[in-house]
Amino acid sequence: MPDIKHFDPDTTLETVVRLFWRQGVASTGIQDVVTATGLNRSSLYATFGGKQELYLTALRRYLEQRSQPMFQRLAEDARGLPAISDFFAGLIVARCSGEYARWGCMVSNAHAGAENSDPEVRAVLDQHHQELRDAMYTALVTAEAQGHLAPGADPGASADLLALLAYGVNLRSRAGADATTLRKTVTAALDSITDRTAA
Repeated sequence: MPDIKHFDPDTTLETVVRLFWRQGVASTGIQDVVTATGLNRSSLYATFGGKQELYLTALRRYLEQRSQPMFQRLAEDARGLPAISDFFAGLIVARCSGEYARWGCMVSNAHAGAENSDPEVRAVLDQHHQELRDAMYTALVTAEAQGHLAPGADPGASADLLALLAYGVNLRSRAGADATTLRKTVTAALDSITDRTAA
């Protein structure tokens, strides 16, 4: 007779995402997961595997449900530079206010932690970075076609710069940087690649 789960794995996984996101994987023990989810260890292990498998599943879920929709909206926005500006504005609001204030980004947090030495974790981080950079590049190519990029501004190099800036916003907000300071930094970066003579 098949084993019947008396809990919702999807709901449980969302709880685990929030736990790892807020505390980090190094500071989160399996007992923390047991306490947060209300499940016993055997149920967790049977469904998700050990702590590392559970973390990887949570990290992939974060990428799929939180990061990728933002990247897709940016890439599909035909406004160019205003789309990038709005991306950062939304990022700063999310990182500095509301339910997840000062949590940073789960992926950025992983970049800064020892877990990034795991090849499977590294693959998720690399995927996240490539998709973020590609979304920025798409928006910048649109801006270039509209005549809004400063002379000599290269969409590829600028996409790399803005992707790194997004990580900086995530990490500095977790460390307590205020929204006003972060907005000024983003404005300075965007001003450096904007053609101010464009109509």
